Amino acid sequence: MEEVLLEERFMEEAIAEARKALELMEVPVGAVIVRDGKIVGRGHNLTETTKDPTAHAEIIAIREAAKTLGGWRLIGCRMYVTTEPCSMCAGAIVLSRIPHLFIGTMNPKAGACGSLYNIVSDSRLNHRVQVTTGVLEDTCSQMMQDFFQRLKAAREDK
Repeated sequence: MEEVLLEERFMEEAIAEARKALELMEVPVGAVIVRDGKIVGRGHNLTETTKDPTAHAEIIAIREAAKTLGGWRLIGCRMYVTTEPCSMCAGAIVLSRIPHLFIGTMNPKAGACGSLYNIVSDSRLNHRVQVTTGVLEDTCSQMMQDFFQRLKAAREDK
């Protein structure tokens, strides 16, 4: 029971990051990286704001965690992300050696952690990631649905 509460607490932090992206009209994805119960990296999507296709929440959080911890191997860390990572981010998670990934909602159109691809569990790679899905899924899913409905309505108004 205590572990579930901890997972939800850190997913709430990722949701707070996603809301920052939402305020910028970015796709609302947020991520936090935790080590020894402390957040060492956080990020939210900034691709539109920065005009950088690699400015995904997960990449930003990984960069911050690596800087905080003083190395690129994020051994002993856990990542919490509101939406299933894409192939680029899944690859970065594997390369940074994050052992455990917690996902809010899956992404059947572009997810690479079990939906469309499963990069994080590919036995041909030198590292595999334990994945837990469905953490605060309703909240994470609703945020994405609301965003894309709002985006569609804005396009129709033009």
